[in-house]
Amino acid sequence: MNRLRQMAIFAHIVEQGSVSAAADKLELSKSIVSQHLKALEQELGVTLLKRTTRRQTLTGIGEEFYLSCKNINDITHQAWNKVHQQINEPSGRIRITASHALMDSLVAPVIATLLKDYPKLRPELINDDQHLDFMQHDIDLAIRVGTSPDSNLKQKRIGKFRDVLCGRAEMQSQPLANLPYIANQWQGRHYRHLLQTQSGEQQTFISDAICITNSFHSALALIREGAGIGLIPDFYLPSLKNELVNLTPKLMLPENSVYALTAFNSYPPVAVLTCIERLEHQLRN
Repeated sequence: MNRLRQMAIFAHIVEQGSVSAAADKLELSKSIVSQHLKALEQELGVTLLKRTTRRQTLTGIGEEFYLSCKNINDITHQAWNKVHQQINEPSGRIRITASHALMDSLVAPVIATLLKDYPKLRPELINDDQHLDFMQHDIDLAIRVGTSPDSNLKQKRIGKFRDVLCGRAEMQSQPLANLPYIANQWQGRHYRHLLQTQSGEQQTFISDAICITNSFHSALALIREGAGIGLIPDFYLPSLKNELVNLTPKLMLPENSVYALTAFNSYPPVAVLTCIERLEHQLRN
């Protein structure tokens, strides 16, 4: 590392025309710059600069060595500027995972607007109702319902929604207890829903599922076909165009919290931060 620093300082001495001018440019003392030049020449065993009190001249080997040092400085500046450009503008690949329901109605629409605003962004979206391992699947950002037990992940609550107990319109006249239930895998075979009115009165709905699926879309397809009733997120209902109805319009299920999870404990990429900010805004509105 010290050798690279010496080479960088040598290039600045050549470009600024003197040790003093290079010291001013680098905001270092003249003696420190001189020491780096002296140490560099001693380690190489050659004279790079011929200096007098009024001028400096590169030796033949010094001129060739300077070109190499200049290239190193140029690469350093390019790398530095590229990172700062990425800090200021979301760009490059970002891998996001979310459940099918969240991806369809929340994540994908937000990403669509981001692509218009930041054309250098390269998102990769993974629909999965299961929680994927961050390292195994190289995930940058996960959008999940509820907190994660993984203490290595940074978690931020970005919003909330409610599930709605839905079914076909012809089911409205039937008692809930008589209707078959379609469950997502995370619910299990035996389920219990606590519903309440606006005034706080509570009602418990307990039953067994006739069918369990690990995919939101397959559960939705079954409910659409009239095979049973089940939970649909409130933000997804507008896309169903009145195909399904809320079977408990005067009763509400508890709120569900939505979290953004990343493995970046410090200095997350600006693309990740921008996505989280937009998703939070979307849920809030």
